[in-house]
Amino acid sequence: MTPVHDRSGRPDGRAALPDLLRGHRRSAGLTQAELAALAGVGVRTIRDLERGRAARPQRTTVELIAGALGLTGVVRTAFLAAARGTGSAPAAPTDPMTKDLDGTRTALPAAVELTGREQDVAELTRLVTGDRHPPVVSLVGLAGVGKTALALRVAHTVAAEHPGGVAGVLVGEGSDVGDVLAAVAASFGVSRDTELATRIAGRPALLLVDAVERAPDPVAAALTRLGVTLPDLRIIVTGRHPVGVPAERVWPVPPLDVPPPDFDPDGPAALAAYPAAALFTTRLAQVRREPPRPAELPALAALVRRLGGLPLAIELMAARGRILDLNELLDRYGDRVLDLARPPERTWPEARGGLPPAAVTLREAVATSYRLLAPDERTVLRRLSVFRDRWSVELAEELLADPDGTPVDRAPMLDRLHELGLLSVASHGSFRFRLVDAVREFAAEQATGAGEATAVRRRHAEIVTRLVVRTAPELTGAGLAAAVRRLDEVSSDIATALGHAAVDDPVTALRLAASLTRWWRFRGRDVQGRQWLRRLLADPRTADADPVLRAWAALGVARLAAEHRAGAAELPGARAALAAFTAAGDVDGELAARAVLSSLLIAAGAPDEARQQAEAVLTLATGTGRVRDTAVAQNNLTWHDIRLGDLVGARRRLAAAERLAAQCAEQRLRLLVRANLAEVARLEGRYVDAVDQGRRTAAALVELGDPGHRRRVLGTVGLALAQDGRWAEAAEVLAELRSSAGGGRVDTAAGSPTRGDRSTGTAIRPEDGICALIEGNVALLRGDRELATEWFAAAAEAATGGQDRRDVVEALVGLAASTGDAVVLDRLERVCRDSGIRLLPQEEGLLYALRVTRPGPQGGWRERLAP
Repeated sequence: MTPVHDRSGRPDGRAALPDLLRGHRRSAGLTQAELAALAGVGVRTIRDLERGRAARPQRTTVELIAGALGLTGVVRTAFLAAARGTGSAPAAPTDPMTKDLDGTRTALPAAVELTGREQDVAELTRLVTGDRHPPVVSLVGLAGVGKTALALRVAHTVAAEHPGGVAGVLVGEGSDVGDVLAAVAASFGVSRDTELATRIAGRPALLLVDAVERAPDPVAAALTRLGVTLPDLRIIVTGRHPVGVPAERVWPVPPLDVPPPDFDPDGPAALAAYPAAALFTTRLAQVRREPPRPAELPALAALVRRLGGLPLAIELMAARGRILDLNELLDRYGDRVLDLARPPERTWPEARGGLPPAAVTLREAVATSYRLLAPDERTVLRRLSVFRDRWSVELAEELLADPDGTPVDRAPMLDRLHELGLLSVASHGSFRFRLVDAVREFAAEQATGAGEATAVRRRHAEIVTRLVVRTAPELTGAGLAAAVRRLDEVSSDIATALGHAAVDDPVTALRLAASLTRWWRFRGRDVQGRQWLRRLLADPRTADADPVLRAWAALGVARLAAEHRAGAAELPGARAALAAFTAAGDVDGELAARAVLSSLLIAAGAPDEARQQAEAVLTLATGTGRVRDTAVAQNNLTWHDIRLGDLVGARRRLAAAERLAAQCAEQRLRLLVRANLAEVARLEGRYVDAVDQGRRTAAALVELGDPGHRRRVLGTVGLALAQDGRWAEAAEVLAELRSSAGGGRVDTAAGSPTRGDRSTGTAIRPEDGICALIEGNVALLRGDRELATEWFAAAAEAATGGQDRRDVVEALVGLAASTGDAVVLDRLERVCRDSGIRLLPQEEGLLYALRVTRPGPQGGWRERLAP
């Protein structure tokens, strides 16, 4: 047990060499043999010096020992003077670790700068100095989280409020009650603990006890005794677990806040708002001159997330930035954070987190806390390590239920893990629990070593699947936004569960994937989702699964394929799903299958059958009293009204759909209806209304998600602006569209499309089609027919084979208006005939204005060009 300052054993108050040597050695965390090896002297020499048997040690020996202990400045001077036995050794109070502060005698190391602990310091200061202060405040947390640094900062902050003195002791391994009390007495400058009452003299005093887990029972007994004999003594302790004394106040010290997984740093200032990133940047500045470059910022955010906001880990990683940039650090060490190590340290102020100041890896630091847990606590920790995201109490209790499924109240256990600093808890939300990252990785290793990993992962996949299945029905209706956010919060656990179950339990994986279709679509993950479903349906182990489950999975494949214009390939699967639902009498499935089929048939060029399916949905939904499905059917049938040129009928149908959507309180459905209303307004030539309605809808879709529909409504806005001659505003929408779609292949210098056949050999992407259509309208209305021809040709190419044949018609009308080419007119005629699309009055007017007319009802385009 080592007092923080040098204890005086001489009548004049100066420090004796045996006490100085023993105190410095223990403060450095060294055994006599280790110190002898570092100094290059015999272990017997060290032993004799500490026992006072060497009256005049050689100067060289003393200097070697001082060097091995890392003594500098006045401390080294005092040590050498004590060895010489001269009168020049300064008294202990002049030691830099023992000083006067505003008249208060303090025996503490200097406080270090803290990052991100301002609230903790303020609250602990109020707690320690308040009228109803607890006798003992325990700062508890994982090794390396910064407990000692926080305790020192608080102690220095409140020193002036403790005229009886402020002192600290570092607990040594194997200390007994007598050692603890003797060290406390020495830290306050008295010989025995019985003299403490006289020393403090009824004045408030503060004692800091560091690393109590090294001798927990003796420390508890000593502090209990001090609490009885010294009512004016306030105590702050640090350790891996609470002391367990009466009226103790436990203060968990969590890791520093880190940027969220979806954080996209737009500059150093944004990252600096997160204490973990700020600390990393500060420590990095100590080993290299240049601040993080913009290209390194994403790696910095990822690194501090991987390090779990643990200050020790951050400092160890930042120290490696001397020769590696942050992207290299992430690539090299991002998956090996537990193996980070630090060099030896010899002085208590730098022994961050109360760790022994010897070389240590982060794995060893976590293992120290793990070994302090009871067997059942270790088991819980190993099982909880399977969670990747934050989780709720309910999910934890499902995972930790008894083998027979009996739920057990796990709140006390979670509270215990939080108390020990192994578990972080957010301030709000159901999914607010998360193991510290380094702890989770270590516990996962232990689970693998114990042979539990496979069973725990299987259980995890089952409970995640149950969560998703419970949530999936809420992805329609008023609870849609909340349901999407709920799945967003566990997205990493969904990915982990799906990956494991696909190998270990494919039927569970199929059930999980089939319930994720709508969420995948909202989040723009249609390609990934379709791949998962196709893989699981093709797995022979799912061939005998429930036919209705397989039908939902097949329908999910078709629905997601339609998002990236591959729906026609999934028509057979959608038809088979409809047959399975009908045979099972599953009305929900039948409604969903017919709605999806209606959409796919439009893209496949079968408009009449598509309308039949949509009308069948309307009939079935109306007959079964399903308001939402009725609204969906009315909204979908609008396309057929537009196809036939009945814009009045389309507007009337959309008004009915909006009333029904309001009844079922589904915001997304109302937004889709309003998006279609904006499109109808554009087709009617009411451009101002179309822009206003479209912009409000697009803004609302940002909050909701659903990037595909948002791009579509932005396309409506851009076209309306272009057709209204508001070209500057149209250019702004174009920039937003290209940004949201990942950028378009556009030669901005030339102002024309960089077509695949001209450059890379790849066709223009479908998402670029709407942009090309907007560009074509701008060029045409400006009178640049050559440029308009290029853009309309690109738009027609992109729209061909897409979901909405009307995009092709609009592009071909523009191309015909730009060129007057009979070949284009023939193609336009074929598309209109095959899709049943009728030109709108404004489209016919555009062609007529360029002296292109259509004769009688027999059809057949003819050129009538002016002489």
